[in-house]
Amino acid sequence: MMQNVHLAPEEDEDDLYSGYNDYNPTFDTEDLENDTAFQQAARTSHGRRPPSKTTLSSSMGRPVTGAAQDGVSRPMTAVQAAGYTKAAIRGSLFDPLGQARGPAPPLEMKNPDSSEEKIRQLEKKVNELVEESCIANSCGDLTLALEKAKEAGRKERVLVRQREQTATSESINLDLTYSVLFNLASQYAANEMYAEALNTYQVIVKNKMFNNGGRLKVNMGNIYLKQRNYSKAIKFYRMALDQIPSVHKDMRIKIMQNIGVAFIKTGQYMDAVSSFEHIMSLSPNLKAGFNLLVCYFAIGDSEQMKKAFQKLLAVPLEVDYDDKYVSPNDDPHTNLLIEAIKNDSLRQIERERKSMAEDYIMAAAKLIAPVLEPSFAAGYDWCVEAVKASHYVELANDLEINKATTYLRQRDFNQALEAFKTFERKDSRVKSAAATNLSFLYYLEKELTQATTYADLAVSSDRYNPAALTNKGNTVFANEDYEKAAEFYKEALRNDCSCTEALYNLGLTYKKLNRIDGALDCFLKLHAILGNSAQVLHQIADIYEIMEDPNQAIEWLMQLISVVPTDPHVLSKLGKLYDKEGDKSQAYHYYYESYRYFPSNIEVIEWLGAYCIDTQFCEKAIEYFERAALILPTQVKWQLMVASCYRRSGNYQKALEKYKVIHQKFPENVECLRFLVRLCTDMGLKEVHEYLTKLKKVEKLKEIREQRIKSGRDGSARNRREGSAGGDAGGSKGERLSAKLKALPGTSEPYESSSSKAIDASYTDPLGPQAERPKTAARKRTEEDDFADEELGEDLLPE
Repeated sequence: MMQNVHLAPEEDEDDLYSGYNDYNPTFDTEDLENDTAFQQAARTSHGRRPPSKTTLSSSMGRPVTGAAQDGVSRPMTAVQAAGYTKAAIRGSLFDPLGQARGPAPPLEMKNPDSSEEKIRQLEKKVNELVEESCIANSCGDLTLALEKAKEAGRKERVLVRQREQTATSESINLDLTYSVLFNLASQYAANEMYAEALNTYQVIVKNKMFNNGGRLKVNMGNIYLKQRNYSKAIKFYRMALDQIPSVHKDMRIKIMQNIGVAFIKTGQYMDAVSSFEHIMSLSPNLKAGFNLLVCYFAIGDSEQMKKAFQKLLAVPLEVDYDDKYVSPNDDPHTNLLIEAIKNDSLRQIERERKSMAEDYIMAAAKLIAPVLEPSFAAGYDWCVEAVKASHYVELANDLEINKATTYLRQRDFNQALEAFKTFERKDSRVKSAAATNLSFLYYLEKELTQATTYADLAVSSDRYNPAALTNKGNTVFANEDYEKAAEFYKEALRNDCSCTEALYNLGLTYKKLNRIDGALDCFLKLHAILGNSAQVLHQIADIYEIMEDPNQAIEWLMQLISVVPTDPHVLSKLGKLYDKEGDKSQAYHYYYESYRYFPSNIEVIEWLGAYCIDTQFCEKAIEYFERAALILPTQVKWQLMVASCYRRSGNYQKALEKYKVIHQKFPENVECLRFLVRLCTDMGLKEVHEYLTKLKKVEKLKEIREQRIKSGRDGSARNRREGSAGGDAGGSKGERLSAKLKALPGTSEPYESSSSKAIDASYTDPLGPQAERPKTAARKRTEEDDFADEELGEDLLPE
């Protein structure tokens, strides 16, 4: 045994590869053709020796191969693989590699016109269409995917007919037919063509040649679930469950979970509980645990809710915790490996799974905490203790913060403040969250000092918290330091580009700084993120109005009323823009819609009344001005407009009665008295002299008041000049003049209460500019003069 072992010589220790080329020349077959002795032996009787008639036995008593046993020769089949055949007996040469046979014959050319080749190419085309349909579906092009699936179905039917015509129907590819039908049904379902999808699935299920077609009843159940036909969905789920063997455990669990969801949809919570309890006993998972808790919540069983919540906390996540990604030493190789796996795809899956578990647990705690105990605070305390005893210890602080925000929703601000203040001594993340909420509370209460203090605390605890930076920017914005506020909002966006609050506030800040382009850019970005947000759309329209682009403003306001069609402010703004553009009909439409939803907007009422007067619908204008008079009963303007509408429509009796009512409420109103005199004169009534007398008294009183005010102004002006020139003497003279003015009656009354300017301001004609009445002469007046003045002033008075 040791003869083939080669030991390296001691003097050549450095030659590691010595001995590999040594071989036994007995096994050298390269020179057998040149070996004369071997060739001679192969040609002589030594190579063609007939088998011996005597039985040869080996040393172990086993018959020799090829020897005759009991007079029967054994065939030498064991050496055929080495090239020893019967042909060697007839004098053929030893040719184990078959080199004497020559080259292989050439391959036969394919006939493209043969039926077999056409069938093969058609089958290949069907497979390509199915693949293209699946790829289009994965890319989101559902219409193209359906078209490809239909085309594959048509070509597959052509393929089957060709096989039948060529009498090769026994070689029909059932797998191809199954894949074509299944893909077509899937594409129908993806395009929400549920009836066609169900029909296609029925074709597969009813065909007994498809072995696993019964499993597709799960897909049929899913379609019925989407159609809200829950009873049929449960029926097909159960049929599929019966046809799936128990070895497919995961599939059976998923079907049972669908059955439980369908029972929840139908309100059969006890049946759903049995399904989810069975799942939690076999293979607990987060979805089944949460659905079980929802069922017990719907039933109202608090004890079972607690047990279900504990089962949810005990669901294994099968993820490695963060300790795995912390290097135990300073080994560079280990550190490099940890850095490589910190953010790999497996680590991302672990994070997603952990985040999903935390979301389920938080949602479950928020759901059951208010109903577990008599008070929601006790319920939250129980949930916090249960969470602390599980793997999700870090969620306990989040639950306590959620407890404080629940106090906010219940408007119990004192309890909320106390709850948030308990976090001031905890770790930085929780402290920052609590301080952010405290800053928000004090900001709403307009206590800017406290809001600023807690905003600073939140930012110092976590500089990368976008909510804290946004609140800090809000406090600076309230102090009108807009540049600094913009910097905080920008920093919040750098930390979290999806912080929509910071982006919205930045747009408002740019508006305050008159950076209109920057503000428009912010709100357009928000529109791309939030879609149809009413506030964002309103801001964009307002910016275009500031930029004096009414067409764009109208376009964005039209988008806004598609979101909030009953907002009276937006409708009135649209009416105002159309009025500026000169489109009175559209302006009237939107002003009227605004009035219909909010009939107390004085600007809208005034415009509608003026429009009706302009279009000669005075009776319709009366309705609007009467409502304005009802809203503002102390303003004489609206009641005068009502009387004016009666007079314009020719109803002088109603106008006279209305003017009399106005005169009783406002006896010193000059305009009312003038119209009373005019109407009484035209109608030949005796009260004309009474109203003339009252008109003269009011006008006289008006002139006296104007003179007093004028003299008071002149005296104060002289007093200021003499005081600056004469010193103390002028000051005493000014005091005497001021005392004399104070002694006059009526001088202490405000100028606006009795002057013609006050009357003009309270009664303006919406159809044209207001003209003042000419001043009267200083001579003694007669009644004819009064009538003459009335005739002259008729065209000047507002109608």
